[in-house]
Amino acid sequence: MCACTKMAAVGSRGVFQAIGKSRGGPTTKIHAVVDALGNPIELALSEGQAHDITSAPGLLSDVHDASVLADMAYDSAELRKMLEANGNRSVIPSNPTRAVQYALDRHTYRERWLVEDFFRRLKRYRRIATRYEKRARMFFVFVLLASVLIWLA
Repeated sequence: MCACTKMAAVGSRGVFQAIGKSRGGPTTKIHAVVDALGNPIELALSEGQAHDITSAPGLLSDVHDASVLADMAYDSAELRKMLEANGNRSVIPSNPTRAVQYALDRHTYRERWLVEDFFRRLKRYRRIATRYEKRARMFFVFVLLASVLIWLA
């Protein structure tokens, strides 16, 4: 399993904590690339208020010759160009406000449940669902540990 963390922002003391502010309280997003069986390949953390598309290029830059299934939050012309340059097929629904609507292979898009299922299995571990750790590094270690357990199950 190749797991990486691509953390851009740094906290006030020089340590990235990946804790964002929202109306619901402090949050952290876990971004994942999974294989055709729903096992994690790449992982990253970001603050809760960060948009999903900001982490996508770093996570998907090493993916070649595959079908990339993502939700509407990942609809971006730049991301589609990057995926096409790597020989990938993007199966991403177009944002309704987009001027140019892309065709969507709905049959292939149904397989995106594997990503959601990975997050369901990951959130079964209470330590990850509630994020007890303050430091992103320690939280990420537990995310990796849970991912290994998911691989072994």
